[in-house]
Amino acid sequence: GLNDHDEAAALGTDEWVGVQAWEVPAVRLARADRDPTLGPRLLALSTATFTCKRDWNTHRLLRAIDHNTLLSRLDAAECGDPRDCFRAPNELRKAYAEMPELVARAEDLLAGCSMDLPEPPEGRLHNNPHTYTESEDEDEALVRALCAEGLAYRYPDHDDAVLERMEHEIGLIRQQGFLAYFLINWDITSYARSKGYFHVGRGSGANSLVAYLLRITDVDPIELDLYFERFLNLYRANPPDFDIDFSWTDRDDVVAYMFQRFPNVALLAAYNTFQYRAAVRELGKVMGLPKHEIDALCAGKFNPNRLGEMETVVLKYAAVIRDFPSSLTLHACGVLIAHDNIHRYGALFMPPKGLPTVMFDMVVAEDVGLHKFDILSQRGLGKIKDALEMVRARDPKTAADIDIHDMRRFKADEGVRAMLREARATGCFYVESPAMRMLMRKLQVDDYLGLVAASSVIRPGVSRSGMMQAYIERHRDPAKRADAHPVLLHLMPETYGVMVYQEDVIKVAHRFAGLDLGEADVLRRGMSGKFRSREEFDRARDAFHTKAVAKGHASDMVREVWRQMESFAGYAFAKGHSASYAVESYQSLFLKVHFPIEYMCACINNFGGFYRTEFYVHEARMLGARIEAPCVNTVGALAVADPTSQTLTLGFNLVKDLNHATIAALEQARAEGGPFASLIDLVERVAPSLEQLTILIRVGALRFTSATKHVLLWEAHFLLAAEAQGTSNTSRASSSPAHVAELLAGRRALPARTGTGTGELFAPPKPPTYVLPPLDAAPLTDAFDEWELLGFPLCSPFLLLTEDAKAIVRSGVLARDLPDRIGEVVTVVGHLVTVKETATAKGERMCFGCFVDLEGAWLDTVHFPDVARDFPFRGRGVYAVRGTVSESFGCVGVNAQRMERLATLPDPRYAENGVMPAGIDSGLSSRRRQPPKSASAPGFRGTVAPPFVP
Repeated sequence: GLNDHDEAAALGTDEWVGVQAWEVPAVRLARADRDPTLGPRLLALSTATFTCKRDWNTHRLLRAIDHNTLLSRLDAAECGDPRDCFRAPNELRKAYAEMPELVARAEDLLAGCSMDLPEPPEGRLHNNPHTYTESEDEDEALVRALCAEGLAYRYPDHDDAVLERMEHEIGLIRQQGFLAYFLINWDITSYARSKGYFHVGRGSGANSLVAYLLRITDVDPIELDLYFERFLNLYRANPPDFDIDFSWTDRDDVVAYMFQRFPNVALLAAYNTFQYRAAVRELGKVMGLPKHEIDALCAGKFNPNRLGEMETVVLKYAAVIRDFPSSLTLHACGVLIAHDNIHRYGALFMPPKGLPTVMFDMVVAEDVGLHKFDILSQRGLGKIKDALEMVRARDPKTAADIDIHDMRRFKADEGVRAMLREARATGCFYVESPAMRMLMRKLQVDDYLGLVAASSVIRPGVSRSGMMQAYIERHRDPAKRADAHPVLLHLMPETYGVMVYQEDVIKVAHRFAGLDLGEADVLRRGMSGKFRSREEFDRARDAFHTKAVAKGHASDMVREVWRQMESFAGYAFAKGHSASYAVESYQSLFLKVHFPIEYMCACINNFGGFYRTEFYVHEARMLGARIEAPCVNTVGALAVADPTSQTLTLGFNLVKDLNHATIAALEQARAEGGPFASLIDLVERVAPSLEQLTILIRVGALRFTSATKHVLLWEAHFLLAAEAQGTSNTSRASSSPAHVAELLAGRRALPARTGTGTGELFAPPKPPTYVLPPLDAAPLTDAFDEWELLGFPLCSPFLLLTEDAKAIVRSGVLARDLPDRIGEVVTVVGHLVTVKETATAKGERMCFGCFVDLEGAWLDTVHFPDVARDFPFRGRGVYAVRGTVSESFGCVGVNAQRMERLATLPDPRYAENGVMPAGIDSGLSSRRRQPPKSASAPGFRGTVAPPFVP
């Protein structure tokens, strides 16, 4: 305490007792200042946690949120003192007016203190591993040796230009201290190749020839005229990085390898922050508001003039804590490797991921000189890997002939070119969406460079800026190219003078204005909104104008070129990034062309893509596959493709409520004992619960028994009834599989009544005979079971419509007939695939619809704001859309005027007596149709129900 003389005497020479301003009265009351030992050791201590009362209120609210408690119940010990605020010098002296000597001692103490901070190093901090080998010279020698190997693989007949570019890059990489960075990325991708993992190196790193030779990327920067300075240059302030994608099934192993291979490794963190609605919800809870009031505040459904005090406080402080950090999380892909102990840069924590993670984000990491390695995952690479494994299992020789990185082969493949031209790319990475499908048809894309451009102009910012429309018009109509500025058209002939890529800014600034490539990249970054200040942008603009005029260009021309650059450049996309995506698109397309069943099976198994699984199943059917429901004797968790019989059997991972343990037990039992012979055999070897067995029967997984579902369900309940009812072991023994097998051999119903014999009051008992009544399934019961358990039926969804709805289907126009009906008002009928909502220039909501018609062909519709408002989409189903047929550069669609969702049949499983109306299997048969024109689109086929066209 303040009167403890012994403790005061124990203070060291450099130890003092701080007194807060509000503690002064207590000090005087205790007469501690008059103690000869303690008094001289007292000085003013003014800490500052808050700047004002609002800060303290915010602090209390955040503490309540952290403890998930009402503000009124928050323990005062959990909060700081509200008086702990920053004070100006005069205010501070006034607060210690009763004991001014405390301030004087504090000032004397501070005057005697000094601190020497080291001078910050010039240029960029670099705390990644400085070398990969023992020295920088050895690193360069290794890079050169690897580049020599890469030259033989990538450029068998290379010229001097390739060698000059390689030398230029290696020199700049060494000068900037990034040799080890390149070699670590090479090490990671080499490990992936050794394990059979596929990867895609993308981002601006694809602009590097050295990265291409080291096989970090598959993008040829010479072919695409990519500037290395877009990735690394002398003026770049922030560090470059490679974005390396792996399959979602392989990424964790690659990250684990990095932790094993290199010292001083940690994952990078990120900050979760409060966004407005989350802040309102959290504050509403700590203020004790009921849920319905919190929901109304979050949705903005309130009258500001009628808010109560609590609601007003919630909205006020929600604005205050918006963007405050709320918790630490993992960065999506960042891994840090330091040249010394990672603890030197910050504390670590262990998230559920189970790997050490720093407690700062990428911005802080850059500030301390740690440049992250981006190790990402995606499902597109999983499709490629799985498809090749299926091909290898069926035909090892064919698989051995496929080098998935051989882009020369893929670019020359006529099947790939045709699929691109016809936009039949469902399931293929980055080119399968409705918008991309329409763009490829408008551009008539059938080559690599065209696809790279399409992958860039499809980006939202690019398309909204008007660049996409200008590019399409100039591509399809040579006369429109005259609209381009002559200088831009001369410098960018492949894109008709449109700045599609960020590299185009570098090209114009370098070739037209005479800026060196590093300066040009600085300008590019500024036009993309990445300057730190307006002054920096103004300096770049002045340098562009001055150097362009010095080259002999007229000032008026320079200003016009600058204006057009500025209008487009903010929306342009990195060409190397688009090229990397196009490489993966080509790999996917090649596999789909030559191994369609295997590739679509891989799409289904990897759950990845733009569409729901239902439409990858549909695409497989359109490519000729016969779709089968899961079967316990054929598949496990994953779907299985059999190209020989053109069969694709779905896996159990698609079945709702079927748990992983049951699937694993099925796979293990079949591996150990071969196929199941009967229901009883499955029960004995797998021991499923009644619930799990019922799911297997309902999804059709025991159809190999040739018994109907209802018979199998009756037998399953007979077998497992004791378990389901929780009866004793004795009862369960009497219902053992062997005992039940005897009963099921032919004694299958309630015992029949028998009369009595003459001369006896009662006839002797006779063994009952079981004759099971017919257990027939109602038509389309399978379809409704599949709808419930798989999420979609394996038959045509049009077969599930009512008779009135089928009449509308029969009168509708097919997608293949629309080109002959341009300008006419027609009705089309389609099964809804997806809806894209967007906003007009006026901020009104409009939609783009995508459907498949009766023949399985794609239908595209446009719903302008009035139609989108009056005829909204109402979930999945079959829709009739009436509107005007329109055409734009070969893409035909319908501008909707009205729309309705067609009625489906009631679920036969719950119909009275289990009987459905007659004729449900033939409601569409009165309209016979010709097969589709394309041999690759045979319509829906399946084993459970007829195709779209009966």
